Amino acid sequence: MTIQWFPGHMAKARRQVEEKLKLVDIVFELLDGRLPLSSRNPMMDEILKQKPRLILFTKSDLADEKATGRWTDYFRERGLTVLPIDAQTGKGVKQIIPASERLLAPLFAQREKKGIQSRKFRAMVVGIPNVGKSSLINRLARRTATVTGDRPGVTKAQQWIRVGKTLELLDTPGILWPKFDDPEVGYRLAASGAIKEEILPLEDVALYTIRFLKERYPEALRKRYNLNEVSAADGVQLMEMIGRKRGCLIRGGEIDYEKVAEILLNDLRSGRLGQITLELPEDLQKKEETDEGNDSGD
Repeated sequence: MTIQWFPGHMAKARRQVEEKLKLVDIVFELLDGRLPLSSRNPMMDEILKQKPRLILFTKSDLADEKATGRWTDYFRERGLTVLPIDAQTGKGVKQIIPASERLLAPLFAQREKKGIQSRKFRAMVVGIPNVGKSSLINRLARRTATVTGDRPGVTKAQQWIRVGKTLELLDTPGILWPKFDDPEVGYRLAASGAIKEEILPLEDVALYTIRFLKERYPEALRKRYNLNEVSAADGVQLMEMIGRKRGCLIRGGEIDYEKVAEILLNDLRSGRLGQITLELPEDLQKKEETDEGNDSGD
């Protein structure tokens, strides 16, 4: 299954980023710390080219700390500078400007050769919808500098925001890409709240999520929903068990699976299930090995 979703405003957002790129010195690429690869727009390398880039893992307070460490190593091994941050508490945010200045050292050296002592710089913030761009900008600016909302893509227009004495930020609309060839990417994004719920059926997303949690975080499921046994049940059975525990019943004592799905996904997104990371670098390696095996068998 290929999930396709590329509204016209997303194509417009890409053009806007490409047009404004020449106005900035560095790009802050925001990735959801719970799914760094799935939340990374594969068009970004093509769009940003050689522009200095700082990768920021947002929502790191919701992510599994050990998994975040593995993802940090993964990106650093590929020559990228990474900072895990939490815009809600401000954790890691103070490191952004010093890290940017280190990346921009060659630019500052060029300026000095021309007799320009200024260390001011401009940055563009990019990332898929609902990754936390507005929350980060508001934290950096120490005020409500940009509109935020619960639904993907609510940042309305580009704007410059001054941060301290040296930084100016350019906010940009969230950009998704034309399609998700790997359906798991779509399900992870839907589980995190990055994709509008009309794109994938809510119950399907919840079923994907509960199967994942059973495999990777069974104790989180057991503890949150007071379940006696998790390993022996399949995904539908687990949803039924949660439904009965939470009183999600309709006429005749049947389970209201839609209500169960809402509870599960809200618990995941809010952190009430604990610190959960939805993918690991090893998952990518396994997929690549599987794809290679399929190609060689053709």
